[in-house]
Amino acid sequence: METLKQNLGTAVKEYLLITLGILSYVLGWAIFLIPNNLVGGGVSGLSAIIYYATGIQMGYSYLVINVILLLVGVKILGSGFGGKTIYAIILASVLLNVLPPLIPETISMELAVSNGKLLCTIIGGILSGVGIGMSISYGGSTGGTDIIALIICRYRNMSPGRLILAMDVVIILSSMMFPSYTAAGELVPFPEKFATAVYGLILITVSGYSVDLYLSGSKQSVQVLIISKKYEKLADAIAHEMKRGVTLIHAEGWYTKEESQVLMVMIRKSDLNLLLRYVKTIDPDAFMSVSTVMGVFGKGFDQIKVKNSGSKGEKKLSEH
Repeated sequence: METLKQNLGTAVKEYLLITLGILSYVLGWAIFLIPNNLVGGGVSGLSAIIYYATGIQMGYSYLVINVILLLVGVKILGSGFGGKTIYAIILASVLLNVLPPLIPETISMELAVSNGKLLCTIIGGILSGVGIGMSISYGGSTGGTDIIALIICRYRNMSPGRLILAMDVVIILSSMMFPSYTAAGELVPFPEKFATAVYGLILITVSGYSVDLYLSGSKQSVQVLIISKKYEKLADAIAHEMKRGVTLIHAEGWYTKEESQVLMVMIRKSDLNLLLRYVKTIDPDAFMSVSTVMGVFGKGFDQIKVKNSGSKGEKKLSEH
């Protein structure tokens, strides 16, 4: 029963944070990008191009295009990924249709249009990038190129943000090939469309960097060494309550010549405060050191991903 409650609580937390990420993503579009006729990358960029050319709400085309990509993602990445992404895509599709009309025109004018396209591009890119990163870190996705990036990253140790950036450049440049109309129904001239494409390249650069920055922060791990006379209670609390692995290292103080036990724990940086509370409660006099590590590979952390070195590399390995 306790495990069931913990699993339910974890699932609720993940879906709430995915919801918050999608809300950030849509607000970036609704407040800063759409009022300025800006174009981004991915399915949202394609939906924006369709919206500016035909007037069809972004949510409809966003949903239809994502369904196709989602089928591929579910097949390769599994049903768990698909379930969260289905939720994220449906929520984003609904919000892309609902939120823009609900935002007062005065807010759009004061926060977006009056501040210029460059500033709106940067702010919109940060909001959408953080939203994408938050969704990815909790097992979901805003769809489109995010799904493709996750599929590639499953087999290759590559940056999701850079993959999204590379795929989105083509979408941005293609916006110059289609007509674009403002909210007042005026045709956007080609020089302005060219400028919009440049802003779009800036947008996906900022968004891609925001994705990487968020993911690197949320996945960063730390190594904690704990020296305590109550090491057994600490180890039990970390292993059974925090559900984290603990390694016991036998040590000897060089000055005191006394034997001691050292607990080594590898955890995500986001879980560090919880670990500190456990240590403070059980043994306030414990000696601790915390260090940031470049990467942690294994069960519960990242998987080792290497590029295929080809037949020559395989031959060399087989010889050894």
